[in-house]
Amino acid sequence: MRKQKRKPVSEINVVPYIDVMLVLLIIFMITAPMLRQGVEVELPEAPSDPIENQDEEPLIVSVKADGSYFINLGGTPEEPEKLEVIKDKVGKILKQKPKTPVLVWGDQKVPYGTVVVLMANLQEAGAKNVGLVTENP
Repeated sequence: MRKQKRKPVSEINVVPYIDVMLVLLIIFMITAPMLRQGVEVELPEAPSDPIENQDEEPLIVSVKADGSYFINLGGTPEEPEKLEVIKDKVGKILKQKPKTPVLVWGDQKVPYGTVVVLMANLQEAGAKNVGLVTENP
């Protein structure tokens, strides 16, 4: 009897990688709707197109119905901030990353003047364009 030499198999078994990929895909599909930024406000409805080509993560400033201001800096905003503090924080962020988009989430029950004052302060802090977030009807 002669021993036959077997050639080593040089193929990669990709089945385990596909299994892991599918599990990760399911996890991301479940958790993506839960990732919501900003404070819970009742946004006004208006027909609008979504913002396209966002390379930077937006800086979100929220105004609740009682007129309190919140800023979202990566975590969940828990306590209201004074307008001067928000203006200072936005100014510091925009000095480091000037292309960061600034978005305002204003409750539909907030007086118009409150949102205008906020937008004016954001522009003084260095935000060239301030976007207003609405919900599609």
